[in-house]
Amino acid sequence: MDVRVLASTCPDYQLPVEEAKIFAGQSAGICYMKDDFDTIAKEPEEKSLKRFAQTAGSGHHSVAGHTSYNLLLSGVPKIIAMILNNEKDYCTSEKSARYTQMALSGDEERLYAKWLDLFQVAITAVYPQIDEKVRLKLAQENARYFISVFTPSTIMEYTVDFRQGNYLIGFLEEYAGYCEIADSDSFWRKLTPWLLETAKVLRSVMNCEQMRDRKGRTLSLFASRRRSEYFGEVYSVNYTGSFAQLAQAQRHRSIDYEMTVVEPHRAGFFVPPIIRGTQWEREYLSDMRAVKENYPQGMLVGINERGTPENFLMSKCSERLCGAAQLEICQQTKATLDRYISAVVENGETEVFKMLYPIKDKTKCQFTEQICYRPCPLGQEHAFDRKI
Repeated sequence: MDVRVLASTCPDYQLPVEEAKIFAGQSAGICYMKDDFDTIAKEPEEKSLKRFAQTAGSGHHSVAGHTSYNLLLSGVPKIIAMILNNEKDYCTSEKSARYTQMALSGDEERLYAKWLDLFQVAITAVYPQIDEKVRLKLAQENARYFISVFTPSTIMEYTVDFRQGNYLIGFLEEYAGYCEIADSDSFWRKLTPWLLETAKVLRSVMNCEQMRDRKGRTLSLFASRRRSEYFGEVYSVNYTGSFAQLAQAQRHRSIDYEMTVVEPHRAGFFVPPIIRGTQWEREYLSDMRAVKENYPQGMLVGINERGTPENFLMSKCSERLCGAAQLEICQQTKATLDRYISAVVENGETEVFKMLYPIKDKTKCQFTEQICYRPCPLGQEHAFDRKI
């Protein structure tokens, strides 16, 4: 087998849409070429563009997937990052609220700073052995529950191909139309301008009106109906979790996630175990309710998770059953695993049981060959019963 690099990413270069079309047209020529690719590469641009137009017009858009754009998006709300990250066909590097302090303002800044300090106090009281730097990271991880999913504080690199980027433009604009007629739901009203702004940004880089989805698809993050639960050779499970937890979970791209948002007056909030039952729990919930109309990341949403046992095991369990993982998603992953095992025993799904049972009550370092370069703050033995 031989290999030849036809194209690669070039820093600080924005590929003109016309050139993306020409390359897609050349790629389309490979399917029926009589000679070799060099012949196609040397053909007149008009011929490549004509072939692209014919291919795009017939709905065969995959040839446009060979060209990718590396976008650095700044001032991105978390909800937009979640929407983009749920569409599978992408690569992303996102500024982490676990490891960095976020630039905020107003009540959000005040509450973030307040709880950043209080969580450090709470952590020190329960786990005085935790290193100062680790304590700060854990405090940041929990203080970010007060940051609204609509606060434009995220910076992310987002790599998407020419085809998918244009599909996203259509998805975003169509969903914005739905949101505009939503009945007095503040979430959708808040979301509308950000959907349109994101579509506008993508249009400025790669817009091609010939490429829009023709299969009736839309944004995959928002549930259109309630899913049934099932555990077997495939699984579907419903649970509640915070926006922040879902944002981490959906990064396991081999698993499908949908969410259902509730009205602020009916919403619950994730309470970090480190303050449950303490003098701070009531104050925490009071502060959360004070900013509920902003949809803080600690607000609970309905989540449906669907996938195969192989992907649940290899993708999610092998990362999240860990003493260094965010506590909320670690506990949720273990709860799903326990439910899955119990269900397949009852259903007689022997092969799935054999696959999952060996990892019951084990951390990833006990059932994978991964070498851990970041030890658990509280040790492997406390991965599941820790409070932070």
